[in-house]
Amino acid sequence: MEYVDLPAPTPKANEAVVEIKAAGVNFIDIYNREGRYPVQLPFVLGQEGAGIVSAVGAEVKNVKIGDRVAYAGVMGSYAELASVPASRLVRIPDSLNFEQAAAAMLQGMTAHYLVKSTYPLKRGETALIHAAAGGVGLLLVQMAHQIGARVIGTVSTEAKADLARQAGADHVILYTKTDFEAETKKITNNEGVHVVYDSVGKTTFEKSLNVLRPRGYMVLFGGCSGAVPPLDPLLLTQKGSLFLTRPSMGHYVATREELEQRANDVLGAIAAGKLKLRIEHRYPLSQAQQAHRDLEGRKTTGKLVLIPST
Repeated sequence: MEYVDLPAPTPKANEAVVEIKAAGVNFIDIYNREGRYPVQLPFVLGQEGAGIVSAVGAEVKNVKIGDRVAYAGVMGSYAELASVPASRLVRIPDSLNFEQAAAAMLQGMTAHYLVKSTYPLKRGETALIHAAAGGVGLLLVQMAHQIGARVIGTVSTEAKADLARQAGADHVILYTKTDFEAETKKITNNEGVHVVYDSVGKTTFEKSLNVLRPRGYMVLFGGCSGAVPPLDPLLLTQKGSLFLTRPSMGHYVATREELEQRANDVLGAIAAGKLKLRIEHRYPLSQAQQAHRDLEGRKTTGKLVLIPST
């Protein structure tokens, strides 16, 4: 990953150029960089940004020059300027700043689709959330708590445990000190949980299957510890006719209507104080390499954002 000068983008007919004020850093950026999610080289990293529209294509009607906008799911936000399909842009509420908007789009909408659509969590159900003090994790815990579910979170340190509790976790397991499988079974009286939301992957997957109740849902939405090995579907039968899904946000904001609904729900909840962001780490755009090292090294909590020099 290199910090270089490139020509300023010119918008196509259906695009708008956004002067990026803040760009979110996410694990999908690491997967793109590693080649786990292949992208044609060379490319500009980053799939989450917020800024000001500085130019629009001839066919663009939904935004204009000067609008404050945010987006997620379009490559190229690690930059001072990015050309983005206008259909992917949403307006930022006046009460939110650019860092908040950039921090909310990808991770906030991810948490939203996970608890509202992938497995629609209900009051009284029990959910296990791995990496509960991470960017998505803290938002997931808050949303699950507000629904009225019982939340079990796993974290690596006492400091992260405190954050998860503050977000609304009913039980927090330090997986570095306690076997989360045994502890989850203890907490649930061996009944198991209704759903596991797992962004960790390789090191948690098998035990996560073991803590699900019959017909429970394994929602694997990331792999920060590595890819999960190939699985014989018969294993799901043997462990209780389990469901397994590997969702991606793009399929949950495929239409303009769904994008606006999720983005407005998330940004509106933050503006109303119902959902709290934790923007813990800010880096100049030129230090994107260090941001990746910190995120990969599990040294962070909450959200990481890059700030261009402009």
